[in-house]
Amino acid sequence: QVQLVESGGGLVQAGGSLRLSCAASGRTLSSYSMEWFRQAPGKEREFVAALSWSGGSTYYADSVKGRFTISRDDAKNTVYLQMNSLKPEDTAVYYCAATRKIIYYAKDYAHWGQGTQVTVSS
Repeated sequence: QVQLVESGGGLVQAGGSLRLSCAASGRTLSSYSMEWFRQAPGKEREFVAALSWSGGSTYYADSVKGRFTISRDDAKNTVYLQMNSLKPEDTAVYYCAATRKIIYYAKDYAHWGQGTQVTVSS
């Protein structure tokens, strides 16, 4: 089982940028598709971005398309989420997931980490 630890969150003003990291241990990430989800207060956890195991395909929620970029460094066993032009509605706890097949619903994944808090002030 792969263990994932998210980091890089923080407080940023609207329009700013953050880069989240998801470090894996236990197994190499190279054979997994990697994804980011987020959960805002009082809301369900939602899909943000995904990167296929081959690195050839990326998928984004409409709300972040053009602003967020998912990438991976298999040598470091780490996945990143570069977030630019942040908005107050991006405020949430961000979680990563390692999946055999890309999923779009949080209910389809069971191995969540602690997440990292992102707060965007207006």
